[in-house]
Order: sequence, then C-alpha cells, then structure tokens
Amino acid sequence: MKDDFEPVIIAFCCHYCAYTAADMAGSQRRCYPPNVKIIRVPCSGKVDLLHILKAFENGADGVYVAGCLDGDCHFKNGNIRAAKRVAYARTLLESVGVGGARLEMVNLSAGMGERFAEIAAAITEKIRKLGPNPVRHLTRPDPTSSPDRVQTYKETAAP
Repeated sequence: MKDDFEPVIIAFCCHYCAYTAADMAGSQRRCYPPNVKIIRVPCSGKVDLLHILKAFENGADGVYVAGCLDGDCHFKNGNIRAAKRVAYARTLLESVGVGGARLEMVNLSAGMGERFAEIAAAITEKIRKLGPNPVRHLTRPDPTSSPDRVQTYKETAAP
C-alpha cells in the first residue's frame, strides 16, 4: 500500500436526515474529508444492492449508506430495509474478495452535523488503512491504449 493513497468513498445519504446532516456539517464549518462523495437519495431504503456493487465496480474504495435514526424514517421502514441490504452486501463483498469491511450503514438525524463529519473522517481513515479496492485495477484504463478504452476483466485475465 502506498503512503499517498487517498481513498474514494461514496456516501448514499437519505434526503431527510443524513443529507441534511451533511449540509448542517457544512453550515457549522465542520470539516470532513473531501474523499467522501455524497449521493442524495430519497430514502436509504431506495439504495439497491446493485447501486452498492456498481460503486465498488466503478472504483470506490469504500461505501456507506446513511439513513434516518431507527423509528424516524420518513418512509416508515426504509432504513431497516437498507440495513438488511447492507448486511447482505457485506457478506457478498466478503465472499468475492473485496471485503465486507469496506461497506457501512450509519443512522443520523438531520441535526447531527458534527456526527456526520466524525463518521466521514472515521470511515475515510478506516478505508485508508484497508488500502485500495482490489477491483479497482480491473476497471482502470490501460495506459498503453487510447484514453477512452477500459480494460475488461477478460483482457486482464487472459494468458
């Protein structure tokens, strides 16, 4: 692992709580790593397994799904569905060699700006210690070909 490794982290944040907490962190001038790329979703329950897996396939080193506090979901049980999907995705990521520890589920309320910044920093540091996503090199462009060409897994695994 290189010392200059900076992880790419995707945060799927529910509109009502986690995204508002991120906004509050900014309003309060709470610093969190610029490595965290926020994707606002209507509800954490709308984050599908495919979204999580595609984030890793596209080179994310870590992903977290941030939803409402238990019992406070604006869509009744979206955060509970999200937690179940994240748990399943972690086992799937572990079985394919990416590592389940690269995926987290967190719960926040809209007023937890400071906590959002703390979580973003902690997850970034955790992923930094884990190193780059092992799938990342499979989807990285081949430097010897044209810039818009991406190597596929079959091309990298061929003898």
